[in-house]
Amino acid sequence: MPFVHLRTHTEFSVVDGTLRIDAAAAAARQDAQGALAITDLANLFGAVKFYKACRAQGVKPIIGADLWLEPLQEGEKQATRLLVLVQNLRGYLNLCQLLARAWTGNVQRAQAWVKWDWLAELGEGLIALSGADLGAVGLALLAGDTPRAEAIALRLAAIFPARFVIELQRAGLASHEAHVRAAVPLAARLALPVVATHPIQFLEREDFEAHEARVCVAEGELLGNAKRVRRFSPQQHFKTQSEMEQLFADIPSATANSVQIARRCNLELTLNKAQLPDFPTPDGSPIEAYFRAQSVAGLERRLHALYPDPGQREARRAEYEARLAFELDTIVAMGFPGYFLIVSDFIVWAKANGCPVGPGRGSGAGSLVAYSLLITDLDPLAYQLLFERFLNPERVSMPDFDIDFCQANRERVIDYVKQKYGRDAVSQIATFGTMAAKAALRDVGRVLGMGYGHVDSIAKLIPAPPGKVVTLAPVPDEPDSSVVYARKEAPELAQREAADEEVRELLQLATRVEGIVRNVGMHAGGVLIAPGKITDFCPLYQQPGSDNAVSQYDKDDVEAIGLVKFDFLGLATLTILEHAKKLVRARRPGRENFDYDQLPFDDPKVYKLFSDAHTEAIFQFESRGMQGMLREARPSRLEDLFALYALFRPGPMENIPSFCARKNGKEAVTWPHPLLEPVLAETYGIFVYQEQVMQTAQILGGYSLGGADLLRRAMGKKKAEEMAKEREKFRAGALATHGIPEAKADEIFDLMEKFAGYGFNKSHAAAYALLAYQTAYMKAHHGAAFMAANLSLVMDDTDKVRQFHEDALANGLAVLPPDINASDYRFRPVDAKTIRYGLGAVRSTGESAVGAILEARKAGPFTGLFDLCRRVDKRTVNRRAVEALVRA
Repeated sequence: MPFVHLRTHTEFSVVDGTLRIDAAAAAARQDAQGALAITDLANLFGAVKFYKACRAQGVKPIIGADLWLEPLQEGEKQATRLLVLVQNLRGYLNLCQLLARAWTGNVQRAQAWVKWDWLAELGEGLIALSGADLGAVGLALLAGDTPRAEAIALRLAAIFPARFVIELQRAGLASHEAHVRAAVPLAARLALPVVATHPIQFLEREDFEAHEARVCVAEGELLGNAKRVRRFSPQQHFKTQSEMEQLFADIPSATANSVQIARRCNLELTLNKAQLPDFPTPDGSPIEAYFRAQSVAGLERRLHALYPDPGQREARRAEYEARLAFELDTIVAMGFPGYFLIVSDFIVWAKANGCPVGPGRGSGAGSLVAYSLLITDLDPLAYQLLFERFLNPERVSMPDFDIDFCQANRERVIDYVKQKYGRDAVSQIATFGTMAAKAALRDVGRVLGMGYGHVDSIAKLIPAPPGKVVTLAPVPDEPDSSVVYARKEAPELAQREAADEEVRELLQLATRVEGIVRNVGMHAGGVLIAPGKITDFCPLYQQPGSDNAVSQYDKDDVEAIGLVKFDFLGLATLTILEHAKKLVRARRPGRENFDYDQLPFDDPKVYKLFSDAHTEAIFQFESRGMQGMLREARPSRLEDLFALYALFRPGPMENIPSFCARKNGKEAVTWPHPLLEPVLAETYGIFVYQEQVMQTAQILGGYSLGGADLLRRAMGKKKAEEMAKEREKFRAGALATHGIPEAKADEIFDLMEKFAGYGFNKSHAAAYALLAYQTAYMKAHHGAAFMAANLSLVMDDTDKVRQFHEDALANGLAVLPPDINASDYRFRPVDAKTIRYGLGAVRSTGESAVGAILEARKAGPFTGLFDLCRRVDKRTVNRRAVEALVRA
């Protein structure tokens, strides 16, 4: 092996790379390169993906980064480059620290600068390459300042003893050869080794123009602009070992040293091993004992609330305690008590500190332990929700609670977690936006200088089916059923491509950059809690101008390195419900203790509201399609709402007419097998939920519920070989357990397989339908308070205000106009049937201006316009605000 590539910028460099990680790893293997480095610009965004891709190809992954090094002398404005490669775990942790410090504390002109004294502190375990013509040594040499170049080289050699190398490049840029001629003698004088690197930015020479287009997108430049700075050459593609040998035939030690450096880099990352933070038990007791005690005590409190009658409670106790014992044993065996206690702790804090929490989301509502620890608020036994759908004892994987918080208070809960576990141990998670087909067309059209209208007319031809990936790539011999091929679906696109050379160039370049990472963002809800500092696992990144640090790895990669993700999601409905509850408590005599956990689930007014489809502002049931389904179905119990929520999506929708007909006695209810009546009775004989598929496998096929969950997963993946094995297993189980013949077993298996593909998670449907019921209850019984809360939340959206205003009138509510002496900032109920318009909804006023008016009003009502103007703070209530109020 004569050469190893030690410098590559992948697409995760974000501003200047189009090299895809899988393609890079495959190219290294094809050229028999035993190792390959990733050295993206000032980040490790793609490090874990690269590590896994190289290992899969039998190539040794080398992790590194191309650092911005701050100027050595005051007055210098230009940062230089230094390439560092990780030798071992210490080097990896030090690089994480360097990058985190730079991004969170030393961003200059959108570049994360590393300080020289940080290098001295955190240089262990890193091999440093001088940065060639862009490094501090190289720039001094090119400026003719050899003494300065020597001094810098010696300083770096002292920071990285026996680990500093002079870097040489010949990639077709004007400065490269001049740098080589000056750098080789310098290295010889100082007894420093040299190494050849090739600054790879893209895979093949033909990718150069697409790479330049990508750079122009990042820099807001035009591709054809003669004056733009051209920093790259067509030679910066993935060269073979023989090409690199020829390129440096006069300096053979430079290529040989690349292999020696690769041999010295031996980082082993531990992947897929959960690293849970420690949960501090209040009394210092062992975590398992504390977890069990809290769960048992929590169940007791739940049972007292569910069954106030002692006799009824004792009759049901055994069933609940047996389920709790099974779940506790499973959770302890899998090592997750700490996870449940952490989630329970911040949810209990949120509920106690005025931050409403949703009843559940996803499959977590199937856990009785979660219900006992107040993580969820839906009794899983009452609604046949399965624990194995959430945490399968036969398939070890991290539990994953998605938690909905009141949108207005979510940040308070995150702050609580930061205070409890340490700010160094908590961060949010990066996401990477990519150039989808339409975005790639628009971006490339702009850098080509094409007219907006012209590009827009082409982009509008691209289909956009929901839930499907759309690509500009040609249709392969074996097309992927989950992908929509734009050229096939939109024949006019191919016609315009054939007829117009400009369109042909646009599509060619857009196809090459499609799917490339375009920008870095923040995950909507993901929060990491590490057992120690986050930088002991991964580096941090901070958007210039932001004060929120995020992990440099996305959600899949942080889980791969063992960090645990907690989803803190903001849900506006919870904010509305909380505001409405406060209004009811404050303004309805006798309802001072009103709470949602006391609502009856058999309220006829609520089901009439659903059946009449008066569902404006009702969570998840607002759309026209939903309203049509509700009129047809006429739901009369909570379980009907579960099913309708689950059915209203592509795939299951075809069963809605039959569901409605069976529900209302217009069609006979039948079962695939009599033994399935208890499983399918609540959905009138129709498979709706994934849990029903699991229960069918358990009852008829003799599966355990854990095994049935694995079957459900396999059915969803539709792998023929795996399905054939499962079919045999189901046939054998059905015959042995119930004497069901093969033909009947196959018929039921086919039915299960069809529904497993698009069946819905019942736990999620139940939790979200419960939220829908709560909003409907408020609308039916406390309409003024509920609509005032809705109107207050959308005050900045005139269209939404008008929509809710019209719905309030249609439901018999009166809305009084804004009044300077009677209105508050928000909408508020005056009585059970009347709402007063909020001053905050008057456009061009603003919260501070209205706040100043309300403060002045405390001294007494305003007697007129001049009195108002005399009494308010003119700096806050300006002419614009007063004129807006006059017009209103």
